[in-house]
This record gives sequence, structure tokens and C-alpha cells, in this order.
Amino acid sequence: MAATLLGEEATRTDIAFVRILKELWRDRSGRAGIIILVVVAIMAIFGPMLFPFNPEQIGTTASSILQPPSAAHWLGTDELGRDVFSQFLLGARISLLVGITATLIAMIVGSVIGLISGFAGGFTDVLMMRVTDFFLVLPTIPLVIVLAAIFGTNLAIIILVIGLTAWPPIARIVRSQVLSLRERQFVTRVHSMGSSSTRIIGVHILPNVAPLIFANAVLVVAGCILAEATLSFLGLGDPTETSWGSMLHFAFVSGAVGRGAWWYFLTPGLGIVVVVLGFTLAGNSLDRILNPRLRERR
Repeated sequence: MAATLLGEEATRTDIAFVRILKELWRDRSGRAGIIILVVVAIMAIFGPMLFPFNPEQIGTTASSILQPPSAAHWLGTDELGRDVFSQFLLGARISLLVGITATLIAMIVGSVIGLISGFAGGFTDVLMMRVTDFFLVLPTIPLVIVLAAIFGTNLAIIILVIGLTAWPPIARIVRSQVLSLRERQFVTRVHSMGSSSTRIIGVHILPNVAPLIFANAVLVVAGCILAEATLSFLGLGDPTETSWGSMLHFAFVSGAVGRGAWWYFLTPGLGIVVVVLGFTLAGNSLDRILNPRLRERR
């Protein structure tokens, strides 16, 4: 009987996942977000291989400094004569790496807290939600800046700090769904058959909230990328890694704005805007698909 219930739940989950993907592609905003993200991912993964410019090669003459776009340098050069296009491709990798990895940390922490809080109820629920509320009211960017200044500017530390400050919204959303699911008939049946709370959460509840976790995680990626860009722009990023935020930092420090070197600061700025737009469009579309109230309005 338990195996039958588990099979039924797995089949329903697979069907729901396929349906969500189809609805996401039919939605214009979702389709636009997917296309943007696929293009950026291809550029970040294969760009340095397709366009093997050396991002660390320094110009040898004064004329190579802040050189405008040309056949030799498609997006011009920076204050050291390095190719901006190659740095842009390399920076895409770092920005996406930080955003996605920090989001994975936030997903794990937020999902665990939301699942335990919603299923356990009582004092455990109250305590965990008060901790979550405490982190929710804290100003995220100033907190990230302070933590990064205290613990250092290593890339791993930055990812950890951003991830550990981005989990509260996911925890609140997961908890609200678990509160509804734990009252469903299939949960009551498997519980009466002797299944442990851990098995019920992992096998029966988690698959049902996974699409919602994923939808909100897509939106969290955009916030994590912006947080990394903010830290790097303020000079709190990893000085050994090139990201779009660090490119903006060095562009403003070198006076590229005042010298009219628009290719230096505009390129990473547009990259951040486009990536955040892609994740936002895809995330909002997923939210409309998975939220019954928004789906009815649509």
C-alpha cells in the first residue's frame, strides 16, 4: 500500500513538472526569461573558448589604455589596456557562479527551516518563525557589507554570506505550503500507516513544495547577483576574481565615466541588468503558474 501511494505521488509530481515547463514556455514573459538566461549561460560557458582573448594581457603602450571599441578590441580596453570583452565573458561566469551557488545555500537553509517549522507546529514553529522574522527585518545589503568586511573578501566567504542572508523569504513560503499539505488526506493516511515524520516530509511533502521552492529560488538568484555586484562595486569583492561588479568598481575608480569611456562601465552594467531581468521574468512567470490566486487572475 505504501509503495502504491509513493508511486502515485511520484507520477503526479512528474506530470506536474512537465505541465509547469509547458506553461512557462507558453507564457511570453517566461519564454523571454528562458531565452535570455540560455543565451547568457552559453556566453558564460563557451564564450572564453569561442573568443580566446587574454583578459589579463596588459597593454604595452599608453595609447592602448581606455581604447574605444575596434577590430582588435571589440569592447575597447580598460585602464591597464586589457580587453574589456574578454573580461566581460569571464565576469559572467563569476557573477552567475556567485548568484546560483548562494541561491542553493539559501534554498537548503530556507527549505529545511520551512519544512520543519510547518510540519512540527507548536513551539518549534513559533521559535523558527521568530528567527526568520528577525532576519527578514534586517536590511540585507548593509548586513552583507558588514559581514563581508568582517569575514573577508574571499569568493567563498562572499557566496556564504550572501546565501545565509537570502533564505528567510523561501522559509516563509515553504512553511505556508507545508501547513496546508500536512492536513491533506494522503499525509494522514501514510501517517496512520506508521511512516515517520522524516519520511513523510522527505517523500510526500517535499516533492509537492519543490516546484514552489524552485520558482522562488529563480527570483532569489537575481537578488544574489545584485548583492555580489554591490559588494564588488564598493570594493568588498574578491580582488583576485573578475566579476561584473568588480569591473564597475575599477571603471569608476579609474575615472572612466569622466573620460567618456562608456564601453568600460556600460558593458558590465548592461550585463547585470539583462541577467537580473531574465531571472525576474522567469521567476515571476513561474510564480503566476504556481500561485492559484495569480493563475485565476491571469
